[in-house]
Amino acid sequence: MDYGHELVFGTFLTPAVDAPDRVIALAQLTEQVGLDLVSFQDHPYQPRLMDAWTLLSVVAAQTERIKVTTNVANLPLRHPVVLARSVATLDLITGGRVELGLGAGGFLEAVAANAGPRLTTGQSITALEEAIAIMREVWTPGAGGIRLEGKHYTVAGAKRGPAPAHDVSIWLGAYKPRMLALTGRLADGWLPSSGYAGPDELASMNKVIDEAAVDAGRDPAAVRRLYNVAGQFNGRGGFLQGPEELWIDQLTELTLGEGISTYILASDNPDDIRRFSEVAAGVREAVAIARSGAVVSPAPVSSFGVVPTPPPAVRRSAVQLLDEAERPTGPAQDPSRTYTPYQLQSGQHLIDVHDHLRAELEQVRDLVEQVAAGTLGVGAARSHINTMTMRQNNWTLGTYCESYCRLVTTHHSLEDASLFPHLRRADPALAPVVDRLQEEHKIIHDVLEGVDKALVALVDGSGSIDGLRAAMDLLDDTLLSHLSYEERELAEPLARLGVL
Repeated sequence: MDYGHELVFGTFLTPAVDAPDRVIALAQLTEQVGLDLVSFQDHPYQPRLMDAWTLLSVVAAQTERIKVTTNVANLPLRHPVVLARSVATLDLITGGRVELGLGAGGFLEAVAANAGPRLTTGQSITALEEAIAIMREVWTPGAGGIRLEGKHYTVAGAKRGPAPAHDVSIWLGAYKPRMLALTGRLADGWLPSSGYAGPDELASMNKVIDEAAVDAGRDPAAVRRLYNVAGQFNGRGGFLQGPEELWIDQLTELTLGEGISTYILASDNPDDIRRFSEVAAGVREAVAIARSGAVVSPAPVSSFGVVPTPPPAVRRSAVQLLDEAERPTGPAQDPSRTYTPYQLQSGQHLIDVHDHLRAELEQVRDLVEQVAAGTLGVGAARSHINTMTMRQNNWTLGTYCESYCRLVTTHHSLEDASLFPHLRRADPALAPVVDRLQEEHKIIHDVLEGVDKALVALVDGSGSIDGLRAAMDLLDDTLLSHLSYEERELAEPLARLGVL
C-alpha cells in the first residue's frame, strides 16, 4: 500500500566516541549531498558511544537544514518529562528540525546495570505508552498542570512546556505484535531496521499496525513508515546488494508496495552516503512517475543531452595563467551509448554547481563595483568575499544546498579522498584530465589570494580600485575558463560512471 507520504532520505551514523570530528563531518556531509535527516543510536550504557542528545545538539548547531533524530531514544534512561523538554528545546533552537525516534529500551539488563528501572519486556511497553502520553502533554500549551497516573510514571501537576517549534513526530522502533499495535494506536511513525525486519516481513508487520490504527479510529496513513537500511553497492544480488539502479528499483517497490516513505542508510562510509543521495534522486523520480499514473517507456535516453557551458567569448584580463591549448581531453563519447534520465542528472548537476559559482562570481564583481561607486565600505566587501565558497574551489561544493561554507575544509578533504580517485579507478583514461583539473584548482586558489591581497591594499591605502578590478578580471577569465573545461570533460563521465 502506498500511503502517499513525501519521500525522506537520511543517514544512521555510529556515534563513536573515539572519532567525534569524523562523526560530525559525516553528519554535515549528509546535509551537503542533499539528504534530509541524520540519526544516531541512543545507548547511554555504552561508554564507547557519544551521548546521543549532546551529539544531536552539536550536529544541529553545525548544520542548517537537515533534521536530526534519535534512532531510537532509550526511554528507561530518559525520563519522559526531561526528554520532552530536551526535544522541545532543541526544536525551538533549530527552528523545527527535530524528530523523536523512541524505543522501549531494548537491552533491559544493561539499563538495570546502569541504575535504570529493572523491567520485563511487557512492563517496558506499558511504560512506553505512558511516556508517550506524558510527552505529548508537556508539548501541549494550556492552563493547568499535567496529571497522569500510571504504573511506571505518575505526573502530579507538572507544568506544561515548552512547546516545540513544530509538531514533533514520535517514531517507534517496533517488531513484536504488542509494540506494532502500540505503534498503530499512538505513534506518528514506525521505525524498524532491515537487519531485524527484512523486506519480506514488512507486509505482515504493516498489517498489524494498520489494524490497530483502524481499531483506534485512526487512518493507517497517519503512521509514517520508516526503514533503516544497509547494503553494498558492490554486492551481487539480494536486498540492496548491487549498483544504484538495483537500490532504486527495490526502494521504489517498497515505497509503492509497502508504503515505506523514509529510508535511513546505516553506513559510516562517505562514498556510500554520496551514492545514497543519487539513489534518493532516482527513487523520487520513479515514485513520482508511478503516482502520476503516467505511462513511461523504460527505454533510456538515446543520446547525451547535457550541454556544457562555453567559455566567455571575450577576455577581461591581458594575463593568461591557463594554457588552454595544452589541456588534455578524456575519451571520446560513444555515439551509440544510451543514458537514463537518472544518469543524466549527474552530468547536469555539475553544470548546476558551476552556475552557482558563476552567480557567486558576479556577486563579488558587483561588490567591487559598489566599492568603486562609494556605496559599500571596503572592509565590509572584504569580509563578504572571504566567506564565499570559491575560496575552496572544488566543484563538489555544489552539493551544498544552503550552507556551502560551513566547515568547508573538512568537506573538501573528504572529496579529495574519494571523488577524483573514483574517476581514475573507474576510467583510467580520465587520469590526465583529473590531474589537470587539480593543477588548475591550485592556480585559481592563487588568483583568489590575489583578489584578497588587492582588497587589503585598497583598505590600507597602498593599492587602488583599479588594482582590485584587474585582480577580478583575472579571476573572471581563469575561473570561467576552468569551469567550462571541467564541464566539457566530466559531465559525460559523471553520467556514465556515477558520482561515486
